[in-house]
Amino acid sequence: MSAPARRVFITLGGNAILPARGTGTFEEQCAITRATMQPIAALIRDGARVVLSHGNGPIVGNILIRNEASRDQIPPMPLDVCGADSQGGIGYMMQQLLQNELKRLGLGDRTVVTAVTQVLVDERDPAFRRPTKPIGPFYTQERARLLAREKGWTVVEDSGRGYRRVVASPRPLEVIEIGAIRELVDSGAVVIAAGGGGIPVTRQWDGALHGIEAVIDKDLAGSLLARLLGCEQLVIITGIDRVALHYGRPEQRDLAEATADEMARWMDEGHFPPGSMGPKIQSAIEFLRGGGREVVITSPGNLIEALAGRQGTRIRRD
Repeated sequence: MSAPARRVFITLGGNAILPARGTGTFEEQCAITRATMQPIAALIRDGARVVLSHGNGPIVGNILIRNEASRDQIPPMPLDVCGADSQGGIGYMMQQLLQNELKRLGLGDRTVVTAVTQVLVDERDPAFRRPTKPIGPFYTQERARLLAREKGWTVVEDSGRGYRRVVASPRPLEVIEIGAIRELVDSGAVVIAAGGGGIPVTRQWDGALHGIEAVIDKDLAGSLLARLLGCEQLVIITGIDRVALHYGRPEQRDLAEATADEMARWMDEGHFPPGSMGPKIQSAIEFLRGGGREVVITSPGNLIEALAGRQGTRIRRD
């Protein structure tokens, strides 16, 4: 009897799909994503059971800009609906490009499916009292004050560039569609789930779900889903080749390997700020302490080399 295929959970950063200095066209997004799907298809060909997730920051930001630009013709949609829109659009692109690559490798019968995923949060989470996540377009001070009055938004000045809305980033507690996702993975399907951290929902007194205006960190949500699915390996694809201590300083030291305890200690020392690498390291620690075996953090172009142990940062259990 053959051993069960190892399960690998891969998260693709939103900026890896739509880079800050890119053109923003769908064609460009496809070209970038296609290059990332090639090594993932090879991993599936070699026997791994892969689950995928993705960020949506730049893309959901564009959806919100469209909301603002067309507000006089079309009613703007709430943030949870914008997140669902981004899950569907990015998921469609990823699944089609991955299906095409699998077919090229002789695996055309492999199912790839996107699951629009709701993730439960607690409306009493302290994050709702201190919203910090900037989203959407920049506004003039006058427009920002008007929106704050009309919609109850929290709006802050952003580095001299204008005013932006900030929302809460609560912790993910439960993946609502976990049963269906697990069945799909067990059946051999390649599943794309919890895109953008999932659609944040709360559970009401009667058990009904209700969308809420927030943004869940996609790495923390991915770590939770990976643990629920019993994945052995979590791969975080981001904009850097390796995690580093003293990042951006003359004494910068890139990390090839580390333990969860070492990462936790360095995070406590302030090496991984909350607005950048912090959530990725926290998600890695939670994954490993929740039963995972290994976390790999690297850039899209180094994925194959990182999985072979020649690139990226590998974090293992203590």
